[in-house]
Amino acid sequence: MDTQLLSAFIAVAETGSFTQAATRLHLSQPAVSKRIGALEAQIGQALFDRVGRTVSLTEAARTLLPYARKALQEIEDARRALSQLDGRVGGRLSIGTSHHIGLHRLPPVLGQFTREFAQVDLDIHFMDSELACEAVLAGKLELGIVTLPTEPLASLRQRRVWPDPLIVVVAPDHPLARRRQVSPRQLAEHAAVLPDAATYTHRILTHALEREGVRPHVRLATNYLETLKMLVGIGLGWSVLPESMLDDTLVRIDVPRLRLRRDLGLVWHERRTLSGAAQALMRLLPAG
Repeated sequence: MDTQLLSAFIAVAETGSFTQAATRLHLSQPAVSKRIGALEAQIGQALFDRVGRTVSLTEAARTLLPYARKALQEIEDARRALSQLDGRVGGRLSIGTSHHIGLHRLPPVLGQFTREFAQVDLDIHFMDSELACEAVLAGKLELGIVTLPTEPLASLRQRRVWPDPLIVVVAPDHPLARRRQVSPRQLAEHAAVLPDAATYTHRILTHALEREGVRPHVRLATNYLETLKMLVGIGLGWSVLPESMLDDTLVRIDVPRLRLRRDLGLVWHERRTLSGAAQALMRLLPAG
């Protein structure tokens, strides 16, 4: 089967929309429809039911989808393996990373990488670390530069790059700002603004508090650490942020029984042949 036909099929299956698939593939909607029609003609079965604006997978599509993904992945692995035979570092490198890492950790590394490997086209996706790990496992991204999972994920290899100590912070006029030390229970008596419950950072904090027998009163949750910093600064509540984000808009609170840290680093699929570009970027990243 033509890989272009399979790519169109996967895009429609994952987005549930011919229009969104066309946007993803940088094609017109008629071009995507034509490719789906050609694939349906090849296999002799309909792949999608179109009822109004709803697109749903047929049984044939659900059967084909994992094989199509595997086929494209193996072809991409073959291309990477062949590109390494002559030592070339080029092609497209797809990376998923969080906004915080992209803003605060990656710029010097990416700057050096683009200077040394100008033939590589970087395809950077900013997303939650948890989603980036899922995308790497699904074969959609080659590398993730993320907050590392708190528990190992099957088939996902990881390498720590940056240790990232976490601290409890409040606004300068917060009642806790005048305390030299605070217990976890005293902390939990005040409202918090925290990373979303699905994030690794949230889990690190809540597990530490659970060990002390307390639960935080979460007033608001968001995935963006810069937003959390702003919310803390205007007095909406306390939070946990990377130590590197501390400035004069915040006050660090000493909670002796809470020693929090997350690890930032690389993730990749253990069964994926990494491209020369991916290996080159990995070499530029420090070992944590």
